[in-house]
Amino acid sequence: MKKIAVLLSILLIFGIIACNKNWVTEQFEHFVSFKAPLSSNNVTPIYVRYKPDGVVNYQLPVIVSGTTNNENDLQVQVGVDSDTLKAFNDANFQNRKDLYYKELTSQYFTIPNTVAIPKGINASTMNISFSLKDIDLVDKWILPLTIKPSHDYTPNPRRNYSKALLRIIPFNDYSGVYSGTALKLYLKGEENGAAIVKSEIQSYVVDESTVFFYAGAVDENKTDRRNYKVYARFNNQTKEVTLTSDNPSINFRVNQKIYYSIEDVKDAVQPYLIHRYVTINNIDYNFTDYTSVANASIDYTVRGSLIMERKINSQIPDEDQAIQW
Repeated sequence: MKKIAVLLSILLIFGIIACNKNWVTEQFEHFVSFKAPLSSNNVTPIYVRYKPDGVVNYQLPVIVSGTTNNENDLQVQVGVDSDTLKAFNDANFQNRKDLYYKELTSQYFTIPNTVAIPKGINASTMNISFSLKDIDLVDKWILPLTIKPSHDYTPNPRRNYSKALLRIIPFNDYSGVYSGTALKLYLKGEENGAAIVKSEIQSYVVDESTVFFYAGAVDENKTDRRNYKVYARFNNQTKEVTLTSDNPSINFRVNQKIYYSIEDVKDAVQPYLIHRYVTINNIDYNFTDYTSVANASIDYTVRGSLIMERKINSQIPDEDQAIQW
């Protein structure tokens, strides 16, 4: 048995040496790719802090694949790829053009023409500068990027690596996904009856202290969702939330003062992880849905509260990376 064990050990050692020799030569091609992981919607969400009068930079990784180091000084050419976004919209939404992702216009971003990857280095970053003042998030904005071919390198042949569909999501202290289980939607006059409940309410940035969401059960899949925007302005001094609408046709009315609170709680198991809860209490408003049923209007009452949780890793200095989206 001892002789067998010694023989097996020798074979294992020679096997490891043989494998190490194989690693000296390249096992894969040196393709150039974006590092842009896809969400369930097959786009890449990127979160940027909303700054009304300033530029926010986002670093998009650009990598060289392979088991050995990059052997050349590369100048990777990048550009906007409108055709890929058009093909994506056509394939996913067909005739529902109201659901199409909209290409981010040049007034909102700046990108370099090339990204340098030095010899011996396998990754770099592409600096994208965003200036998102007055952007309307009723539209779903995408920045479509591509790695252009060159005689110095080969873009990754897989589309999701050589191209990136970046879904731009600005955030402030109050935007994000709220739990809607405590917010009830009633037919007006039937407030003691059955209620409609949405599990989640998505809120979108307007400015540094304001978000908007859609009234009642309306969401971003409704064709005329723009008509049902409800603005929520947060007053950091009084802790009051002011709800308004810019569409008189929905007969929007608030019935009482609404307040909010923010609470930070350290995780019991991972003390570096902070749970931040934003709670909006005493919500009570009325509105009219005048488009869902032809030649009819339906009046609703909305009552209850909303709560949003953010998980923040206090060990990560970059805010957009520290929040576990």
